Amino acid sequence: MSLYEYLIAPFTEFSFMRYALASVVFLALSASLVGVFLVMRRMSLIGDALSHAVLPGAAIGYMIAGLSLPAMSLGGFIAGMLMAFFAGLVSRFTELKEDANFAAFYLSSLAIGVILVSLGSNSVELLHLLFGSVLAVDLTSLRLMGGVASLTIIALAIMFRPLMMESIDPLFLRAVNGRGGLWHVAFLVLVVMNLVAGFQALGTLMSVGLMMLPAISARLWVRNMGALMFVSALGALICGYAGLLLSYHHPANIPSGPTIILFCGVWYLISILFGINSGIVMRLLRKKHHKIQAS
Repeated sequence: MSLYEYLIAPFTEFSFMRYALASVVFLALSASLVGVFLVMRRMSLIGDALSHAVLPGAAIGYMIAGLSLPAMSLGGFIAGMLMAFFAGLVSRFTELKEDANFAAFYLSSLAIGVILVSLGSNSVELLHLLFGSVLAVDLTSLRLMGGVASLTIIALAIMFRPLMMESIDPLFLRAVNGRGGLWHVAFLVLVVMNLVAGFQALGTLMSVGLMMLPAISARLWVRNMGALMFVSALGALICGYAGLLLSYHHPANIPSGPTIILFCGVWYLISILFGINSGIVMRLLRKKHHKIQAS
């Protein structure tokens, strides 16, 4: 098999592969950028919690309208925002931290979502909601992902400075009347939107993987914010492309969504070992270099 047949032919011969690749591009250009800000703001676990919170809403949308993307997307968005609202509310009126409340709410949401779906569907439809089917993405899904990606990029460009200031010093932003709470809520809306856009392709359990793993990996290579966003998006694109190819060519027909996230996990392990910024190998080499200089 030639390189062309292995790397390019699947996308030229089959429309479902082109749709899948387009969905990966849209998600990589939006979700991975949101993931960078989640990492910078130490909100990685909150992103994971919100991805689980989407499931009950998507399940209710499914029970009302079947496998209707608008209904499941709207239900998932409402459920995600409600969980964010109630977790913040509980944090404000109790001594519990926000991340602890998110953990409590997302575990409950995941259980409720799985029960709701299992009550009215077969196991195949349950797996579709949990793990997605990127090879089954249609034009309606692509329009949703493209719209969310465009809105996310524009919104992040507008909110870039206040988000950076709140990440570095939230007290200063409040002191100068920077409306830190408003920017925080707007950012959570972007997170939920991207999770909802991604669940059709990757499922409610996998969509957060493309958001977080490339962003976490990028932090091990570079420090500059612009470079972080570029490396994160590039890593998500490459992992998505590789995952689609392996899923397509593998004789066992392994699911594409988890395969994409598996490649993201492999990229994370490579980054841990060889990342220029703070990878294990580079840190050992720097330590050895300093010892030689000191002697």
